[in-house]
Amino acid sequence: MNRRFFAVFAALALVALGLASTASADTSHARIVRLSLVQGDVRFAPGFRDDPLTDANAGWQRAPLNLPIRQGFVLATDSGRAEVEFENGAMMFLSANTVVEFYDLSLQDGARISRLVLRQGTATVYVNPSNDDYFSLTGGDFTVEAAGRSRFRLDNFDDGSTVGVEQGRVNVLKDSKSTPLGKGQSLSAHASDPGNFVIDSGKGSDDFDQWVSGRIDSVATATAYSTQYVNSPGYSAGFADLYTYGSWYPMAGYGYCWRPFGVGLGWSPFSYGAWYTDASWGSTFIGFAPWGWLPYHYGGWIFSPIYGWVWAPVGFGGYGGPLHYRPVTAVWVHNGSTTGIVPLHPADKFGKTAQNLNQGIYPVENAQVAHTSLAAAGGKWSVLKQAPNEALGSSTRVSALAPPERVSRTIVAGTAASPNRVVTFGRESSIFYDPVEHRYVNSANPPANGEHNTVSHVVGTQVAGKGAATQGISAVPTAMRPVTPNTSAVMNSPRVAAPARTPAAPAPVHTSAGRGYSSGGSYSGGGASWGGSHPASAGGSGSSHPSSGGGGGGGSHPH
Repeated sequence: MNRRFFAVFAALALVALGLASTASADTSHARIVRLSLVQGDVRFAPGFRDDPLTDANAGWQRAPLNLPIRQGFVLATDSGRAEVEFENGAMMFLSANTVVEFYDLSLQDGARISRLVLRQGTATVYVNPSNDDYFSLTGGDFTVEAAGRSRFRLDNFDDGSTVGVEQGRVNVLKDSKSTPLGKGQSLSAHASDPGNFVIDSGKGSDDFDQWVSGRIDSVATATAYSTQYVNSPGYSAGFADLYTYGSWYPMAGYGYCWRPFGVGLGWSPFSYGAWYTDASWGSTFIGFAPWGWLPYHYGGWIFSPIYGWVWAPVGFGGYGGPLHYRPVTAVWVHNGSTTGIVPLHPADKFGKTAQNLNQGIYPVENAQVAHTSLAAAGGKWSVLKQAPNEALGSSTRVSALAPPERVSRTIVAGTAASPNRVVTFGRESSIFYDPVEHRYVNSANPPANGEHNTVSHVVGTQVAGKGAATQGISAVPTAMRPVTPNTSAVMNSPRVAAPARTPAAPAPVHTSAGRGYSSGGSYSGGGASWGGSHPASAGGSGSSHPSSGGGGGGGSHPH
């Protein structure tokens, strides 16, 4: 009897352990997304405390093209723009002076959970979900949840938030209330009354909207062309760049393999790039060319006597199956005083002899990868499990940048003939935020340098910048002008930016894979460092890159 009881107990314990292990794996924060386009000044921080715009220890750095982004990261634009590409083809576009927090990048029962927080500025999101994937973007006052394939634009201002739907359907979530919106509809909420939604028809587009449309069309077209060479139903990020910047060649036993345009037979895949060190993933190689995402983190390399090195897209065939991100598609080897890398073969096993060893070893010294290879020449080359310090030890830590500047923008209520407008204030604007009155006022003093306030009509449209058509102070609605009796005090007050608003807490996830799932929390991560750069190759962008990993980052999320 006791023996039978013990057997049953042991079986139940094993089942419980298995379920616990499965649950832990299903909710692991191991996803990596890609910074797929950088224009102008774009920076990132691997983590922060409370507010990324005021945390002096956030560790802001220049954000390079192909930056691997993980949960807890923050991405910011200054005068530039940026594009982020997700695994399933979803894309997010950031306008100038925008800050986005990657609050939750996780997996649950095979579904990709993406919850982002727009802390400042303007972002447009194109969502093309597969399986039970979930995507939401939270602004200052509410969360926008994609309802299937959709495209929407969210603006977060000092005194409110607006969202406009350009394709498909979304749900606007606030507390326990869900408001559906369809194509051509917009919704706005003012911070003074965030529960009162104003729904209107969609407004006109601006140059940012047109830029986004062009990017979506070009990426979608190039990705579709790539499907004739690779069947990748569960992962599409980066395939458009391969079609644009290279050619596919049939390789016996491996299907179609890829190599970039304009390289010769002696081309080394790792000649042009940099090493980035992340607290979670360690040393990661990032190529400088715009195609430098997939070939350096997925698949493997084959040496062809006809073409030279070609990249083999192995592992992309399954729907939601295991697709392993690698810090670098290479094997570290060591012999005497020489340390180098060997391009990873698709059949290589971790810790085992590199199958491409006889095709050449590329020495690495002071974080620089040699352009030419060494012959193995019968030497005893041992495989290393990670990048050695002596090879990358001279890589210098990147100097931390100042946090991005917080830019004041406000929605000004208009009339039926003149709808809501967006107003942004330059540094020398005579309009400032009065902390006593809790609103913007006009000091009636003209700007010292002749700069005018720039006004862009319509809720949610891009704010006009310097050099655009501007309007003088007289164009500011009467509602903006001071009504306080102490006018002289207002006129003599220094210009003050509106205080930062705490963003709304991201809504829980609602998918068929897991109702009410919610994650997030406090992350702490170490510093990051870079090293080893080369001139950009033909077609490259001249950017550098980092690694990423599940779990760390140092962000404290709003709740």
